[in-house]
Amino acid sequence: MPPDSALGRPLAIDCAGETLWLLPEHALWWPAGRVLWVADLHLGKAATYRALGQPVPSGTTRENLARLSALLHHYQPAQLVFLGDFLHAAQARTPTLLAALAAWRANHAALDCTLVRGNHDSRAGDPPLSLGIQSVDEPWTIGPFAACHHPQHHATHFVLAGHLHPALSLHGAGRAHLRLACFSFEARCAVLPAFGEFTGGMQLVRQPGRTLYAVGGQAVWRLPPAR
Repeated sequence: MPPDSALGRPLAIDCAGETLWLLPEHALWWPAGRVLWVADLHLGKAATYRALGQPVPSGTTRENLARLSALLHHYQPAQLVFLGDFLHAAQARTPTLLAALAAWRANHAALDCTLVRGNHDSRAGDPPLSLGIQSVDEPWTIGPFAACHHPQHHATHFVLAGHLHPALSLHGAGRAHLRLACFSFEARCAVLPAFGEFTGGMQLVRQPGRTLYAVGGQAVWRLPPAR
């Protein structure tokens, strides 16, 4: 399924005997299983910071859910898997955020949703039961994949994880450089970029055994291997 005009161009790769699509929208699509994977929404992070007196922008929850809805509309998955850190903190459970989540879920009521709990979920708590999102502990296996929040090794399944919010820097002439989100693939584990806005990132570098896929300009591309 090619992307529509509102979405970027995905990159198809082979992984664990399956074809995965790396999406410029910071998500992963498994066509054969009809599963969409996203990591690190951190919904309500801006609201949490504002509650602490930090002057940060509003509207990130609405933007995150709109971006997610666009992917759901286009790819029509049978299942949506959140790879941890769905809510940022307990303070994120504001009436405004909960109302936005309820409206979003009502628009996708038939979709099977699973949250693999991350470190922020342990503090924020599971999503409200009314949302119908199954919450499970890592690792949670589906097909040849082990859905996790923290990158790790699994004895029998290829790990798909989040947590790191991976990013990279591309250096140009002189001191110019460009910082981009990325996907990181190693022998038995892949780390997805953070889906949520206002999440920051951990810079990764190319090294033997690691393949980085940069995300930018509505496209995903593979960086040359480390020398």
